[in-house]
Amino acid sequence: MDNRAEVRDFLISRRAKVAPAQVGLPEGIKRRVAGLRRGEVAFLAGMSVEYYTKLERGAISGASAEVLDSLAKALQLDDAERDHLFNLAHAASPVARPPRRRNPKSWLPHQSLQWALDAVTAGPAFVRNGRMDLLAGNLLARAFYKDVYDMPGEPPNIARHMFLAENAHDFYPNWELFADITVAILRTEAARDPHNKDLHDLIGELSTRSDEFRRRWGSHDVRQHGAGFKTFVHPVVGEMTLAYEGLEMAAEPGLTLTIYSAEPGSPSAERMQLLASWAASEYGSVSGSGPVISRIE
Repeated sequence: MDNRAEVRDFLISRRAKVAPAQVGLPEGIKRRVAGLRRGEVAFLAGMSVEYYTKLERGAISGASAEVLDSLAKALQLDDAERDHLFNLAHAASPVARPPRRRNPKSWLPHQSLQWALDAVTAGPAFVRNGRMDLLAGNLLARAFYKDVYDMPGEPPNIARHMFLAENAHDFYPNWELFADITVAILRTEAARDPHNKDLHDLIGELSTRSDEFRRRWGSHDVRQHGAGFKTFVHPVVGEMTLAYEGLEMAAEPGLTLTIYSAEPGSPSAERMQLLASWAASEYGSVSGSGPVISRIE
C-alpha cells in the first residue's frame, strides 16, 4: 500500500509536539518549525539525517523494528502512537497481511457471546468494531444508545451519530473530548486496516459533512482502547457518570467488548435502574437468541 502521505503527516505532526527542552536540547534562535527539527529527531534516534528524512517522506517500508522503536522513543510516542507507527510500517510492506475483516451489516455474534452480553444486566454491554459500528449488545445497550440506533442507515454507528446528529451535543456534555476520542479511534483503525473500504467510505462521508471531524482528522491523533469514566445525559433518564472497560476480544480480533457500569448506590446507578425499567417496557425482554440490534425495532 502506498501510504507515504499518511506516514509523512504523522511523523511531522508528532515532532511538532515535542519541544526541544523536553528532550534536553536548547531552544536556540530563528527556529522556524514547531517542535523538533529533522536533524534533532535523527540525532535522538541515532540515525543519519538523510535516513530520517527518507522515513519522514514516507519511505517506511522495510524499516526494522529497532529503527521504529528508536524513532518512537525520540518522538516520545505513547503506546497508542507507537503501535500506530508500527501499523503504518506494516501496511507499507509489500507482504503485509490484511487483518481479519467482517461485514458489519451481516456479522452476527455466536450464541455464547450473545448469552454473555445478555447476562450483563446492570449496565450497557456491547460489541463494536474499529469503525465504531454497534454490532451486538444487551438490552441496556440498545436503550442507552437509542438515538444511535434511531439514526437512518445500517449498522448503527457511534461516529456518525457523534458528528452528524444534532442531539449528540446533548448526549455528550463534554462533546469536544468525546469527538477527539472518536476520531482518534478511527485514525488508529485506518492504520491497522488500511484497505477497509467501509471505513474509508465513513471517513469520506464525515470529512465531507462535518468541519469538526475534518479538523480533528488532520491532527493525526490516535488512541487505544482503555478504561475510565464518562458522563452522559440520556434523553430518558438524565445525567449518568459511568465507568467503562474496553476489552479486545481474543476470539474476534479487531472487535472490542465494552461494558458501562455505575457506582453502586449512586444517583447514576438509580438512573441506570430506571433506564432498565424503561427499556423493558419499551422494547420487551431479550432471551439471548440473537443480537439485540436485529431483534428490537
